[in-house]
Amino acid sequence: MNTLDQFKLDGAIAIITGGAGLLGIKHGLAIAEAGGIPLLVDIEKGRLDTIKTEYSEYPLEIYPCDITNASQLHKLREYIQQRFGKLDILVNNAALNPKVESAQAFEQSRLETYPLQSYEKELSVGLTGAFLCTQIFGTYLASLGKGVILNIASDLGVIAPNQSLYKKEGVEDHLQSVKPVTYSIIKHGLIGLTRYTATYWADKGVRCNALAPGGVENGQNEQFLSKIRELIPMGRMAQPDEYMAAVVFMVSDASSYMNGAVLNMDGGRTCW
Repeated sequence: MNTLDQFKLDGAIAIITGGAGLLGIKHGLAIAEAGGIPLLVDIEKGRLDTIKTEYSEYPLEIYPCDITNASQLHKLREYIQQRFGKLDILVNNAALNPKVESAQAFEQSRLETYPLQSYEKELSVGLTGAFLCTQIFGTYLASLGKGVILNIASDLGVIAPNQSLYKKEGVEDHLQSVKPVTYSIIKHGLIGLTRYTATYWADKGVRCNALAPGGVENGQNEQFLSKIRELIPMGRMAQPDEYMAAVVFMVSDASSYMNGAVLNMDGGRTCW
């Protein structure tokens, strides 16, 4: 087979959770451009409808679903079986990512006072949701004898957050907002889930890998951008479309011998 042909995804059916999000859309478009049929799954039905209209030239499918609800996921599996008769790819991308730059009070981010309700809500989407999707759709892939699971982790699934990025002058240390503990737990957990799944279903033809992207520039304030540039050897954050080719590589036959791996793509940040 020609080398470039291995990147083709002609007719491949791909679930992308969190498909209405900033990167979820990009993952879907990348798969579509490679010839696949992405099914964007998200709880935000209105946003999915907008995306379907906005990108009408692409073969995007949409399906509103709460990935923390197992019964809804089983219905999605039935829908896929009836409509397509197969599944090829699962991209676990969904996550809640509270913005430290927002107006949330420091009590809602600091470890000492982090609300249990917030902790449980974020883990239910980012980690439990990924587990449920892996359980339900991974089992389906294994029954078909072939498939790929891609978990979207983070550079903060490899290293700890540098809280100095969020530090504000004139504010006492114990009152500073920080990157919440949940993000680290979820992204490290996704890497653990990746390695477990990669070894669990390898004999069934199912591969599982994780992409650990760095942060994406998306309207952050200049103070934050100036600080984070100093932590990245390339001196900048990523653009939203810079992960698209990597996703195609990781879900296609181009990475056919890649299993249980974590691909760091962070401008070199985790080298330091």
